[in-house]
Formats: sequence, structure tokens, C-alpha cells
Amino acid sequence: MTTNPVSTANVAGHPLHPMLVLFPVAFLVGAFASDLAFWGTGNPFWARASMWLLGAGIVMGALAAITGLTDFLGDKRIRDISDAWQHFIGNGTVVVLALINFGLRYSQGAEAAIWPWGLVLSLLITCGLLFTGWKGGELVFRHRVAVYDAPEQTGTLRQDNVDTRRNAA
Repeated sequence: MTTNPVSTANVAGHPLHPMLVLFPVAFLVGAFASDLAFWGTGNPFWARASMWLLGAGIVMGALAAITGLTDFLGDKRIRDISDAWQHFIGNGTVVVLALINFGLRYSQGAEAAIWPWGLVLSLLITCGLLFTGWKGGELVFRHRVAVYDAPEQTGTLRQDNVDTRRNAA
């Protein structure tokens, strides 16, 4: 039986990258939303919230990137997939844009940096995340990366447990 490409960064067979990647996505899209709120209201709270969300997005993005890079380098079959390269390069670009956005706000002040470049960068980051999220979905749903189609793929189930489940069905 041919097995699917596997996640090498996992705990008990559960891939870490898909668990961690939700955090930077939420933080970075939240930064865009709070930029829009600042633009619409002028309330400095939203400018500070954007800066904190960008910082949290960068930190969690780095953790997600480490696990994603481990998976990318850990199984050659993943590197043979075009969508994996697009996901990898796209997410790297998103993190660099987030660093630039954070640096701009740090150097100019959270409020002063939002219009226009902070908002434009946040929009680009959000669009980039839509693209890379789609490509990540392609890796799982189309290319079956880290999807265990059979219990024996996980390497964590004992054979007698598999036999018991088959007999019960």
C-alpha cells in the first residue's frame, strides 16, 4: 500500500503545523480589521491593537513556519508538489510583509503608520494569507499530505487494536 506524504513535525501522529497556523492567520487578519476600525473611527485604541496583533502574528507565524519547514524538508514527496512551494514561498512573503509593517509602526508610531502604508500592507498580508491558506488546503485535500487513509499509516496503533475494530464492525 502506498502511503501519503507525512508530517515530520507531529505529536502522536497529529501534525503541528495545521494546529499552529490558525493563530498567525487570526492575528494578522485581525490586524487588518483593526486597521480598518482605526481608519473609520480615528480611535487610537485600534492602532495599538493592530500593533499588538501584528507582533503576536509574527511570533506565532515563526512557530508555524518552523513546523511547516520541518514538514517541508522532512518528506521529499512534499517538496515535489508545486502547491507546497507556493504555500512555502507565499507564507515566507507574508511574514516578511508583517515584519515590515510592524517595523514601520514601531519607528513611526502606531497611529501615524497606518495610513496609507500600514493599511496597504495589512491588506496585502490578508490577501497573501487567502492564497497560502488555499494552497495549504490543496496540500491536505488534493495531495493528501499528513492524511492517514489507513490506521496502519500512523504507526501508533497496535495491530490487535486494528483487528478488534475490524471484528466489531
